[in-house]
Amino acid sequence: MAYYNTIAESNNFIVLDDYTKYNELHEPSVTYQSEASLEQEFIQDLVHQGYEYCPDISTPEALLANARIQIQELNEMAFSDNEWLRFVEEYLDKPGDTLVDKTRKIHDNYIYDFVFDDGHIKNIYLADKQNIARNKVQVINQFEQVGTQANRYDVTILVNGLPLVQVELKKRGVAIREAFNQVHRYSKESFNSDNSLFKYIQIFVISNGTDSRYFANTVERNKNSFDFTMNWANAKNKLIKDLKDFTETFFQKNTLLNIIFTYSVFDVNNTLLIMRPYQIAATERMLWKIRSAYQAKKWSTTEGGGYVWHTTGSGKTLTSFKAARLATQLDFIDKVFFVVDRKDLDYQTMKEYQRFSPDSVNGSESTAGLKRNIEKEDNKIIVTTIQKLNNLMKSEGNLPVYQKQVVFIFDECHRSQFGEAQKQLKKKFKKYYQFGFTGTPIFPENALGADTTASVFGRELHSYVITDAIRDEKVLKFKVDYNDVRPRFKEIETEKDELKLSAAENKQALLHPARINEISEYILQNFRIKTHRNQGDSKGFNAMFAVSSVDAAKCYYEKLNSLQKGSEKQLKIATIFSFAANEEQSAIGDIADENFEPSAMELSAKEFLTKAIIDYNAMFGTNYSVDSKEFQNYYRDLAKRVKNKEIDLVIVVGMFLTGFDAPTLNTLFVDKNLRYHGLIQAFSRTNRIYNSTKTFGNIVTFRDLEQHTIDAIKLFGDEKTANFVLEKSYKEYLEGFKDIVSGEARKGYIEIVKELNDKFPDTDDIATEQDKKEFVKLFGEYLRVENILQNYDEFTALKAFQTVDTDNPEAVDAFKKEYFVTDDDIAKMQKLEMPSDRIIQDYKSTYNDIRDWLRHEREGKKSEKSKIDWDDVIFEIDLLKSQEIDLDYILELIFDKNKKKLDKTSLIEEIRRVIRSSVGNRAKESLIINFINQSDLDLYVDRTDIIKAFYEYAQAELKKEAVALIAGENLNEKEALHYIGLSLKRKFATENGTDFNDILPKMSPLNPQYLTKKQTVFQKIVAFIEKFKGIGEQL
Repeated sequence: MAYYNTIAESNNFIVLDDYTKYNELHEPSVTYQSEASLEQEFIQDLVHQGYEYCPDISTPEALLANARIQIQELNEMAFSDNEWLRFVEEYLDKPGDTLVDKTRKIHDNYIYDFVFDDGHIKNIYLADKQNIARNKVQVINQFEQVGTQANRYDVTILVNGLPLVQVELKKRGVAIREAFNQVHRYSKESFNSDNSLFKYIQIFVISNGTDSRYFANTVERNKNSFDFTMNWANAKNKLIKDLKDFTETFFQKNTLLNIIFTYSVFDVNNTLLIMRPYQIAATERMLWKIRSAYQAKKWSTTEGGGYVWHTTGSGKTLTSFKAARLATQLDFIDKVFFVVDRKDLDYQTMKEYQRFSPDSVNGSESTAGLKRNIEKEDNKIIVTTIQKLNNLMKSEGNLPVYQKQVVFIFDECHRSQFGEAQKQLKKKFKKYYQFGFTGTPIFPENALGADTTASVFGRELHSYVITDAIRDEKVLKFKVDYNDVRPRFKEIETEKDELKLSAAENKQALLHPARINEISEYILQNFRIKTHRNQGDSKGFNAMFAVSSVDAAKCYYEKLNSLQKGSEKQLKIATIFSFAANEEQSAIGDIADENFEPSAMELSAKEFLTKAIIDYNAMFGTNYSVDSKEFQNYYRDLAKRVKNKEIDLVIVVGMFLTGFDAPTLNTLFVDKNLRYHGLIQAFSRTNRIYNSTKTFGNIVTFRDLEQHTIDAIKLFGDEKTANFVLEKSYKEYLEGFKDIVSGEARKGYIEIVKELNDKFPDTDDIATEQDKKEFVKLFGEYLRVENILQNYDEFTALKAFQTVDTDNPEAVDAFKKEYFVTDDDIAKMQKLEMPSDRIIQDYKSTYNDIRDWLRHEREGKKSEKSKIDWDDVIFEIDLLKSQEIDLDYILELIFDKNKKKLDKTSLIEEIRRVIRSSVGNRAKESLIINFINQSDLDLYVDRTDIIKAFYEYAQAELKKEAVALIAGENLNEKEALHYIGLSLKRKFATENGTDFNDILPKMSPLNPQYLTKKQTVFQKIVAFIEKFKGIGEQL
């Protein structure tokens, strides 16, 4: 028998190492392509890739009949008509099934024990997840379905007869966001209509021919935004955008089925997470490494492992979970360990993993618990800390697991304990595969010893650096502001030498009471601007303050609290720190690791922490202390409250600066000498994507970290990184700049304001549809640039300058002192034209009016007759909402205006302007105006009186109108009250689930009036909720 040498081994990655684009191999077409021809070409390409095209499936009945054929084929059996009806009602399309129920069926409950008419039971599969190639893919188009509106969907991919992927196409040149908005509209209007197989949709794909993206179908409202859409890419993170290329790669049958069935997670919060290409690429390469090293018997060497360099904030936890989970399913692997380097991350990872899959992970409180988990005969991932693993290896000489095939995945492990654990691991474990995840690897440039990440783990298996993440809009840029407003401390603040900085007299200089006072005053004065909270605390973000020592934390905590004593809206300030052993570091700039034993700290630090926790307990009615166990609970509670924005400012020394995720944080104040790893980790607390108001991570440093920032960014990015990662200057946003990525010229604030003044001096003259479109585009540009400029101190000063009486030298001097500006700065400010608050209010009001007008046009389908194409227009609603004034603010305004003896007619006109400029309060206009008309405003002594009176009035109106609505539409009273109460609590009305159907009067769904009635009732309830949300939930 002949023996053959293997020349090449196919690794079958779905994220390709290289891909040559279609237009590099073919002449690009020069003809205009309509939406219909784009769709036909797309379907043709899918057919060439093995999809079956079914043009005759265009109704729900035909879809269900086809599903029967496909499910029978997959399971190699046949239903009788009666059995099929039962299968559909019991399981496949159960009445009352929600999107969540159907998604759960695809992920967890895809096998159903069906009892046939003759009594025998058989497992019926919706998909074959073991042998992916057995699943049949079909393509249908222009499918029509009726919900609250009749919709026709572009292209749908069926897997075993079930619609799992929905594709929405727009012709080339139309904004990709418009395709996203259309999907959003469909999901509200008809995807989720009663008894719809379209609730099985897992993935949406949107494309305008030149840009193609995919995203998960999820009911999680904060995940359902354009920011969470993704391009496909190759393993080098080169984006695959054109529909031709996207079809050839993403829609390759094996790739698509793997994304749906393997590289997605439906977590316990019912959020569907579809992995991004770089996450899949890393997971695939780790699994390939384990398999190939096993076959070549290369375990226990660096050839049997490697490291994944994925930047902070890019979703390493999901990637590591999927890699660990798939490794546990390899038949030759006995155990998989996920090792973290800190106790708090041990708990956090456990919680995250359990969120992804509750039964997939074992954690332990102690080394003994770790030993018990190792002895268990299950295939669960073992999450542990490096300390526990080290203790186990030192205390147990001969465990059976030492001889078994095990996988170690280390998270951010480059701490001091790592070296010792590595030696033990190599000595004890005989057949291990070792992988590391890091956002900031140790290279020779930032190593303090001989070890680098590559020398410990092996070669880099995949990288996704900060520049990749910013380009893909998966993390935000940083805006770094060196705040040098304390001239007398400039020398020490610009000092770079670590030894000099740690000298006693310099430590004292940095903690000088005058310096602490000036910095604290700056933070309090600018906090609301930096965190976008000028319009009320319900909007905006929160902040973190990183300081150099416990002494500094104490000084700042006490000074900030004493300065804000007696002020109307005090910040909720908390602090956390613990004992940090003086251990040797392995990389320059590592942040010292604080453990969970505050009892090891010196007395004064412990006393201060005790006092801070007592303050915290008083603030939130909790009962924590500095005892080890209680301190851990304090840590967890504080972390939760920071994430929920219940804490405004948290002061930290080391804790929370690494591995802590809070998308609501947008500002980091820094009085600490950060470098390399520590600098990127700390800065990265602020740059998680959240919504369009959060445009970058705001860093305000009270030390000169400019060079350190550039050095760190260059090391962990690429040579062009600094331009890419750092936000542009104030001057560029003011005067305009050329975008380095797209090459487009971007207008500055000055030019946009001038254009608005020239073209639209009076909003009443915006009459034609063309005017409306032009205005919306231009004011959208204004909102975007103004949202960014809000974060710059210079812009804050410019806005404040508008109210200064320049003829009064004392007022000018006071302004110069408060904002640290010179006569030159003032001369420049005087030349700048700024729109008044009133004109901006009018602009916002008109912008909202046009949006409402367009929505009504679309609903009435009048836009089909229109000559104006609105497809390239995006309404910046998130930005408008971020500048929203809350209801209490409007009521306080009524009180203040009345105190100034404004007559009722003028007062109403003024307040009407304010309400109409606000997206969230427009629906409350009649409620507020009626309240003013019916009230004697002079009776209210202070602001709380008017607020109390309004809420009492509005709650009475709420009850009255709810009763009228129920009676007028003949709704089921008990169910309607329950549904309306629930919707008020949620702050929106939804047709998903059975709650809404239960409130309708008894009527057959076949009755032609049924749908009209349903639509009318739903629209009335939507309007009711808009009007009364935030007023009360008791009916």
